Amino acid sequence: MNNVIKYITNSPLSAQIITAMILGLLVGMNSSGVLPGVNSLANAFIMLLQMTALPYIALSLIIGFGSLSSQHIAKTSKKVVFYILLLVFIVIGFILLAPIAFPHWQSADFYSLNTIKTRTELDLVELFIPKNPFYSFANGLIPSVVVFSIFLGIGLMQVKGKKHALMALTGLNNAVIAVTSMVMKFAPIGIFCIAQRAVATLDSDQIDGLVVYITTAASLIVILSFVILPALIAMLTPFSYLQIIKASRQAMLTAFATGSFFAVIPIIVEKVKTLIRTNLLDANVTQSSTNSTSKSKDSIEHLPGIIVPITFSLPVGGKLLAILFTLFAGWFSGSNVEIADYLLLITAGVSQLFGSTTIAIPSLLELFNVPSSMFDLFVVAENLMVGRISSMFSVIFSMSLVVLVACSMTKKIRFSWKKSRYFIALLPIVSILTFIVLRVTFGQISYQYQGYTKFIERDFILLDTKSRVLQSPDESIMHNQPTGDVLSRIKQRGFIRVGYFRDDLPYALHNSQGKLVGFDIEIINLLADDLNVSIEFVRIFHEQAKELLTSGYLDMTTGIPVLPSNMAEYTLTVPYSSQHLAFVVKENRRREFTQWGPLFNNEDLLIGIPEMYFSKNLVKRYFEKTRVWEITTPRLYFKEKYQHIDAMLLGAPTASAWTLLHPDYTVVVPKPAISDIYMAFAINTNDSQFEQYMRNWIYMKQQNKAIDRLFDYWIAGNNPDFFKTLK
Repeated sequence: MNNVIKYITNSPLSAQIITAMILGLLVGMNSSGVLPGVNSLANAFIMLLQMTALPYIALSLIIGFGSLSSQHIAKTSKKVVFYILLLVFIVIGFILLAPIAFPHWQSADFYSLNTIKTRTELDLVELFIPKNPFYSFANGLIPSVVVFSIFLGIGLMQVKGKKHALMALTGLNNAVIAVTSMVMKFAPIGIFCIAQRAVATLDSDQIDGLVVYITTAASLIVILSFVILPALIAMLTPFSYLQIIKASRQAMLTAFATGSFFAVIPIIVEKVKTLIRTNLLDANVTQSSTNSTSKSKDSIEHLPGIIVPITFSLPVGGKLLAILFTLFAGWFSGSNVEIADYLLLITAGVSQLFGSTTIAIPSLLELFNVPSSMFDLFVVAENLMVGRISSMFSVIFSMSLVVLVACSMTKKIRFSWKKSRYFIALLPIVSILTFIVLRVTFGQISYQYQGYTKFIERDFILLDTKSRVLQSPDESIMHNQPTGDVLSRIKQRGFIRVGYFRDDLPYALHNSQGKLVGFDIEIINLLADDLNVSIEFVRIFHEQAKELLTSGYLDMTTGIPVLPSNMAEYTLTVPYSSQHLAFVVKENRRREFTQWGPLFNNEDLLIGIPEMYFSKNLVKRYFEKTRVWEITTPRLYFKEKYQHIDAMLLGAPTASAWTLLHPDYTVVVPKPAISDIYMAFAINTNDSQFEQYMRNWIYMKQQNKAIDRLFDYWIAGNNPDFFKTLK
């Protein structure tokens, strides 16, 4: 055992990292959860890596630009732009070929809160222009920090006697490098903790629908990282394939383990400096020892400190996988991105990726009319694997870029047919075989749509109050006029009588066990528990609600939209929730319903609106020429008899739930976003005491976040395990 420990501790750091990662994965697979202390150690290691990254980026850029001349910058920038475009062209070319691997599957929309969210607009000016550099540093706005550091370096370039300032900054940067080296000594421990946590917290349900994307992305990155880019360097420069792999392996492994390219920038820069110094610059110095050669050596040696930090803010490397995800999301949702749209995808995708991918992806999905709920899959994939492999790919991309620019500046770019013939023969074969193997492998997957099953199997997460369910009002007592106020009657009979509407997904529904559940039903469970009574649920039709509430048979109903017609007909509580208006349409017609303007004056359209959401005043006010029908229930819209209706307009949560039953349809929330429709409970008429009680009770549940938690579960479709721990 001692010999094993001694062997591990004496092995190279990259070998220790691999060993720690494997051990962490094994422990995670065989443990019931995250081990004590592992979460804190994993977070601490990532934070220690990030601690030096931002200062290192700023100092490297200031020193790098400050040590150059204006003529040198112009010459270098042209080469940098050329090789960035060359590498990006190669990467995007492979990404656009990836859909060849996607199998033919019947796809469906997903149940998600993102369907009803309005995306955050990307402000490139605010992202890149540091009006307050200290704010940019404090909040980790990398593009702003990069721009600020570049300008400061250019300013220092023109200062007389800048040598002393550069010496001081270089000394400070060396101190940051020393701190990074100290932190990396703890890498095996930190990466073990990260790997153990990642496996232990993995939810098997999240893997559904992600196998194709993750496998395709991983295969693409492996080809690009270990075949295409190293082979390109070997064909065009004096460096060998193995030299590139050896120089990048430590940074790539750390980036993969931490999921952060930003955190390993200092490691990348120093490794590339060493590679260039020992294999490129030393050879030049032996040939000539003039001052000009010495200056050229210094300027080339500073290249990694300039180029690598800049690439973090550019739409290059692993960020380009956002384009792959857009293609995947279009295929998986049935809203394929056509080949004719590839040019738009590239231009829009690259420009959006100057910001973060979490901002770029919703914009790209919206641009190509892909359901915004696919963003959930992107987030899950990033956390499972893709974020790690994209960080790893960014390492080899940035190193390849620096090596190509450095060789170009030292006139070492050469194409040797003898050296390259093996690569030229192998690269197309490897690439084609990879896509063919993926296509065949995916074709063997027995794919089944699981959205409806997961939805219909839901049960209460906070409280399951004793209740009984009547399929219709009890006629023997429904016309008896009760006496006393509502709260007194509830206490006297020992239960609250609540009417719920048919086909009111996801507010009230019967799950796979036949149990009445839903967002509104669980809210009423909380209400009954606070009143210390049970519940009698009565299934009613919409037109019955007013009479049953007025007669006193019902104490309240589940939620209805707060529309002018409903406000005039019912006594409503204060709103407890809200929803956007959305259309349910056939998947192939979603593009017709993305903007409100054309919909209001289209004489060829016929829109169905369920009676609960129908308002004559609103229809008359907005739909001047478009034909609108009132339908009794959303269920009718999906029947063959009603296929002449082009779209159905209702609340987005309800629309999302119905697409789970009918996956050939999708939800579209037109732009620009309009005001929400609020939901409120209809209560017994002329009882101010009960109305006041409900007002205060709803306010209390909103303040203690109980309603928000139920919304996240029933409407947003979040994992129930988290909420069960909050009881």
